[in-house]
Amino acid sequence: MSSSDSVYAACAYTLGEALLARMDALLSRLDARWPPPPAAPDWSVVIACRWKKRAEGQGFFAPVHQIHPLRLADLTGIDAQKARIVANTRQFLEGRPANNVLLTGTRGSGKSSLVKALLNEFAEAGLRLIEVDRDDLADLADIIDRIAGHPEKFLVFCDDLSFESGENTYRTLKSALDGSIAAPPENTLIYATSNRRHMVPEYFVDNLETTRADNGEIHPGEAIEEKVSLSERFGLWISFYPFDQENYLAIVARWLYTFGFSAKEIATAEREALNWALARGSRSGRVAWQFARDYAGKAGKSGARRRTKSRK
Repeated sequence: MSSSDSVYAACAYTLGEALLARMDALLSRLDARWPPPPAAPDWSVVIACRWKKRAEGQGFFAPVHQIHPLRLADLTGIDAQKARIVANTRQFLEGRPANNVLLTGTRGSGKSSLVKALLNEFAEAGLRLIEVDRDDLADLADIIDRIAGHPEKFLVFCDDLSFESGENTYRTLKSALDGSIAAPPENTLIYATSNRRHMVPEYFVDNLETTRADNGEIHPGEAIEEKVSLSERFGLWISFYPFDQENYLAIVARWLYTFGFSAKEIATAEREALNWALARGSRSGRVAWQFARDYAGKAGKSGARRRTKSRK
């Protein structure tokens, strides 16, 4: 090697070292700006988490410290639905075969409340809940990998799930339910609620028995199979229906009782409860709960009375 080549090589090495040093300094400043990811939750203590995203896109479990105090005994008018999901959850906790669950039906009928009540009822038996937003469904595989091997039993909860035309994130959910090459995890089930049974919008043209659609798609009738296949991957469907007046008043009575009203006071409140539902245009569990809170607040009640845990 000539002397000029040696000098060139030495200069290149020096420049390379300087560049690496500057890159290390830049990365150090970035590390200081971005705090380290939160530690994994201690699932022996934490019973519920939300899956959240940091600014740089990294997902993590955010523990929920204030758990909604709903109990199964608080939910009236949905005894059949309650019995089915409780049986499935018991099977899951006892290590027996159990199904992913899709709860569908009218708004405010107790779908989400039933899942929350399950957590309170079975947390001591090892049940844990992870709430995942629809926009974060792409992270399902990562979430399942992170909880694999833990002795606790996990419900991945997707609330108010639906997809608009053109969205493709539902395919991630399909794969997690029953389409991945990996075996389904024994310690995880997916419980989802939706106001639409098939969760993906369907159109009349999807059902046409034609061989060519106006948009150029061949066999458009097959599109319906793609959309229905998502809901079919839930092994258990539980449907919810609008409440009649009797059930609505029973729900109102239950909530007023938890706020400390006597049976006589609850009977007196029935007319106001019906007017409240008429003004809202709905007799649902949610409307009953909202009326009870308003009525209790006006009566000067400070909060719900202490409830004992129902027997399993």
